[in-house]
Amino acid sequence: MRSIGIFIFPGVQALDVTGPADVFAEANAFVPEAERYEVLLVAATADAVSASNGMRILPDAAVVQGKPPLDLFLVPGGPLIPRSVASASVLAAVREAAACSESFGSVCTGAFLLGEAGLLDGRRVTTHWQHAGALAASYPRTDVDPDKIFIRDGDLITSAGVTAGIDLALAIVREHHGARVANAVARRLVVAAQRQGGQSQFSPYAEIAGDIGSPIAAVKTYVMANLRKKLSVAELAAAAGMSGRSFARTFVDRYQITPADFVEQARLEAAKAALESSDAPLKLVAHDCGFRTAKHMSQVFLRRLGMTAAQYRTRQAQGRQGQATGSST
Repeated sequence: MRSIGIFIFPGVQALDVTGPADVFAEANAFVPEAERYEVLLVAATADAVSASNGMRILPDAAVVQGKPPLDLFLVPGGPLIPRSVASASVLAAVREAAACSESFGSVCTGAFLLGEAGLLDGRRVTTHWQHAGALAASYPRTDVDPDKIFIRDGDLITSAGVTAGIDLALAIVREHHGARVANAVARRLVVAAQRQGGQSQFSPYAEIAGDIGSPIAAVKTYVMANLRKKLSVAELAAAAGMSGRSFARTFVDRYQITPADFVEQARLEAAKAALESSDAPLKLVAHDCGFRTAKHMSQVFLRRLGMTAAQYRTRQAQGRQGQATGSST
């Protein structure tokens, strides 16, 4: 049995707590009893705390009553962090619980509590991209990477904003039990089977999809209908009804990526969908999605996702098999 302690405190983000907790709870359905997870809600005292959404949460263990021995201690974030400073008792509890745990980490702005507790000096971490600058400024001895979903640095693991805590928990399950179990859990929770820790927090592709009715949004429709074409900036500008120079400038200002980067991301998303839903040869998938060759497609997968196209297909297949196995038990 592996013990996971999730810290709760006044103003905690409830999803930072329940997201990882649900991942570990779901994983228990796929592993032997001796290898299951025990999730404990840990607080500074035995009193109930109010989450940022008003939910009242009762702790399972209080640091003031004794240090619970944990395999992993996770500190969630909260919407008032980093504007408000945690109390001395909360910081003391964080230090004590981390000290008696095999490993520790944070979700979203929980990194500020670890930093304030003096646990991030000389460590490499991430947090929500909007707060990465403040984290780096507040704790200059910490190496803050604002563009990663999660980062493991020895016995420390930190994740980006809110739902990235689910990615972090899935990564931990994957370390303990392999891709089959992690992918099965992801499918049960209807989340991405594997967002690599090195994958960017940003998703301009999804952001453009939300700009319904805008000239720039029309570009996505055009790109998806013409993936096999080379798709020059001039061609995309025409689809948006703008001049080439104005289009490129507006695109970069709005989404912080170039039109060429967006096209590559669109090709990647289309290729992922094809690899998940068909057994078509890599060469054919690459051609249909506008990549020059299968090798070029795999290079893009490796650079953006940390795995080749073939590896991506294999992991998705393992996830489907895991889901089928879990459903039949």
